[in-house]
Parts: sequence; structure tokens; C-alpha cells
Amino acid sequence: MTAPTIKHCRQCGTAVQYRVPDDGDTKVRAVCPACGTIHYQNPLNVVGTLPVWQGKVLLCKRNIEPRFGKWTLPAGFLELAETTAQGALRETDEEAGAQIQLGPLYTLINVPQVSQVHFYYRAELLSDVFNPGPETIEARLFDEADIPWDELSFRTVRETLKVFFADRAAGHFGVHTIDF
Repeated sequence: MTAPTIKHCRQCGTAVQYRVPDDGDTKVRAVCPACGTIHYQNPLNVVGTLPVWQGKVLLCKRNIEPRFGKWTLPAGFLELAETTAQGALRETDEEAGAQIQLGPLYTLINVPQVSQVHFYYRAELLSDVFNPGPETIEARLFDEADIPWDELSFRTVRETLKVFFADRAAGHFGVHTIDF
């Protein structure tokens, strides 16, 4: 179980209790002792792209925590009422100000220790002009040899880049599911 984050019932405001519900569930949940509402906490979805321009990969230098000043692929949390593809497009625009042609889903990475699932799509950049938003210090294209491997923000970014360069060298791309 992740650390309890729900303190009060969203229906009636009563302090919740953490226990296995009486409905046959097997997991500890936030349960309201007054109205019986069961509050579920589900993994967060992170969506992003692996944008490429003439063989170079677009990375963004983070202007926010966590990992301020580290390089990342354009990505962020999926919003409500949004598909993973819509979220990936939005995040690429917000973080890099990059215009892309969205390609297929490329990596699906399960990160259960932080209750997240990361989805990265391959993408073709439509130009090499970027207009980064406030969450990005700099958006820049990198050749494979110049990727700042020791300055990457997240393991999911590193793994997505590693399989991309391996697939590119092999001459074919698949969909990769990775479990951490």
C-alpha cells in the first residue's frame, strides 16, 4: 500500500479509516465510517514523446523539481478526459513548444514503487524551432553520441532512449514494455 493521502471523505467530510472494505475487496482502502464510501487511489499516468529531427532527439532541461536542471523527454501527467496520445501532444507543446507528427506508442514503463505508468510515443518533429514553456530551461536536439546520459532526469527516459538507439541500429522499431 502507498502512504495514506486521503484524510477525509469526499462525500461527507468524515475522517476516513484505512482498512479492507467489507465488499469482498482484498486491498486496504480509505473507507468512510459514516457513509461507507470507498476511496480508491490509482496509479498516475505519465505521457510523453520521443521527438526526432533529422536523426537527432529532442530533450528538455527541467526548470522544475523534481530533478531541476536535468534533461528529459517532453512528458508529464495525463489530465482527466484526455487520451494518452492527446496528453503526449499537449506535454510536448507545453514543455518544448515543439510541433510534431505523433507516431506509435513506443514504450510502456511500469514504475510500481512510485505508483506510475509511463507512456512514450515516437514522434517526428515538423521543424527544429522550439518555444519552451515555463517548466523548461532549454529545449535542444542531441545526436546519439552527445546525449547527456549522466544528466538525464529519470530512469524511464534513459530506458526509452536506450531502446530507441538499439532499435534504430537494428533497423526496426517495436513496442517495448518495461517493468521497474
